[in-house]
Amino acid sequence: MALLGDWLAQLSAVRGASPRTITAYRRDVSGYLGFLALHEGGPMGAEALARVAVPDLRAWMAAERARGLSARSLARALSAVKSFHSWLAEARGAPAPAVSATRGPRTKQRLPRPVSPDAARALLAAVEAQAEEPWIAARDLAVLTLLYGAGLRISEALGLRQSDAPLGETLRITGKGGRERLVPVLPVAARAVEDYRALLPYAPGPEAPLFLGAKGGPLNPRLVQKAMQTARTALGLPATASPHALRHSFATHLLEAGGDLRAIQELLGHASLATTQVYTGVDQARLMEVYERAHPKARG
Repeated sequence: MALLGDWLAQLSAVRGASPRTITAYRRDVSGYLGFLALHEGGPMGAEALARVAVPDLRAWMAAERARGLSARSLARALSAVKSFHSWLAEARGAPAPAVSATRGPRTKQRLPRPVSPDAARALLAAVEAQAEEPWIAARDLAVLTLLYGAGLRISEALGLRQSDAPLGETLRITGKGGRERLVPVLPVAARAVEDYRALLPYAPGPEAPLFLGAKGGPLNPRLVQKAMQTARTALGLPATASPHALRHSFATHLLEAGGDLRAIQELLGHASLATTQVYTGVDQARLMEVYERAHPKARG
């Protein structure tokens, strides 16, 4: 559909949406438009989309739930649909008030579950020991050490290039929404990366990914997740002990050691302090302390 293509092109060119975001939005809104075409008996142009009513939205959401979509996934899809209609209102003069007024399904907030420092160390040791190839063991250890020691997302670690190594004292990371941040690199993380590079059986160019798969191509994040799954199973840890849990653990352990919540927010690349609050499980009293230090006038 031309309207969908125009919207996605605008998201990519003007707002800098990531390819992953574009793919998710395309899937969600294509499904929505496909449902409406069947529901209304024909393709939907801008004028027809402006006439979408609450019963239409409810019928679409009911159909999505019936095919097994979770409440969380449906809420995400509705957010994409609202964004699409918002663009239609601005770019095509076709507002759909019913869409903006529609509420998504209630979802339970999934709180992060960081692992303890001892469990984190055990996981790293287990991941290193379980790979048959020494260079792959060193690779997996280096990736997970960056997640736990620098608070990187797995996509950020796998987005590093050969030219980023050897790692210095800080690392410039471009995270979600194109936000850049400087992350301190612990010596243990820098050493882990160099140990991996010393064993790497390939000679990639400077623009090649830092972390490579067994055949020399980019490392698939699923392989990192699989290595973590094998390690946690061997250690008897719960399924919540995922690679992303190491990032949560980085933040939580910093906070427990007396780290400043604002500083941790910057290290994680969060746009909102409230996100960091949820991430670390910090209580409201601690959050207000941070707000008061940042805004002294709040004390009156």
